[in-house]
Amino acid sequence: MHKIALNFEDGVTRFIDAAADETVADAAYRQGINIPLDCRDGACGTCKCFAEAGRYDLGQEYIEDALSEEEAAQGYVLTCQMRAESDCVVRIPASSQVCKTEQSSYQASISAVRQLSDSTIALSIKGDALSRLAFLPGQYVNLGVPGSEQTRAYSFSSLQKDGEVSFLIRNVPGGLMSSFLTGLAKAGDSMTLAGPLGSFYLREIRRPLLLLAGGTGLAPFTAMLEKIAEEGSEHPLHLIYGVTNDFDLVELDRLQALAARIPNFSYSACVANPDSQHPLKGYVTQHIEPQHLNEGDVDVYLCGPPPMVEAVSQYIREQGITPANFYYEKFAAAAA
Repeated sequence: MHKIALNFEDGVTRFIDAAADETVADAAYRQGINIPLDCRDGACGTCKCFAEAGRYDLGQEYIEDALSEEEAAQGYVLTCQMRAESDCVVRIPASSQVCKTEQSSYQASISAVRQLSDSTIALSIKGDALSRLAFLPGQYVNLGVPGSEQTRAYSFSSLQKDGEVSFLIRNVPGGLMSSFLTGLAKAGDSMTLAGPLGSFYLREIRRPLLLLAGGTGLAPFTAMLEKIAEEGSEHPLHLIYGVTNDFDLVELDRLQALAARIPNFSYSACVANPDSQHPLKGYVTQHIEPQHLNEGDVDVYLCGPPPMVEAVSQYIREQGITPANFYYEKFAAAAA
């Protein structure tokens, strides 16, 4: 069996298992997900999707009108013909509701809550149900705020291990989740989460990576780096982590440990406040070196507040460089 991640256009991700002799469309249908489908014979193109990662066989039983040679070379597939030869990620050009599926909900309990600094809280939750939770590193879930009907979106900062996952949460004065975590939360408290969600996740590594994190935008990258540490990569990876004040810097020991596990991974951290005591001052863009952009043969991943995302985008344009791929996620803190 191979695991197939189906990413729908509304941000919902569902995972299915597919046997080697089973088409992805048949495997999805068997597990209650109706990928758009019509002829089932490779003739209509209704089930055309895009394979972002993984090895697969498309066979020869489809016609040019349904899938051209150029499209197949680009990574497009017909799920009625596609048979997985490894774990795969497939982008579905339809909403999860159209495909008669929805985000999954899970119940778990707080296993640890720690205030890493005045601005950052580390939260871990654990439960038997989470042992079935699958997600792509970089994705997020909606965490329910206990005592309310509201949710907040947070990226996983770790992979799932033994039914436990972790998050880095910005401590927002007056924030609904922040107030709960700093004033009421204790180990054993119940929490709900729904997902996974999001199109910001680690793709197959085919060239050097430049990872740019702002504040708690570090969270998806620590999950990505855990995955890379497990699987390895022959390409160089560099992370630049920027914060506003010295006390905002967190998880540096963890980054150092990841650097020890990933031979071609390097990182730097910078602080914007000019009165900082940290060796590297300034914004992330001031520490992007020409070799990091590799004349455009680079995949850039960026996660941070909207002003940072816009500043980095503008900086790269000003360099006259177009990265092979540029993935980004903006986030903004929510108050009460």
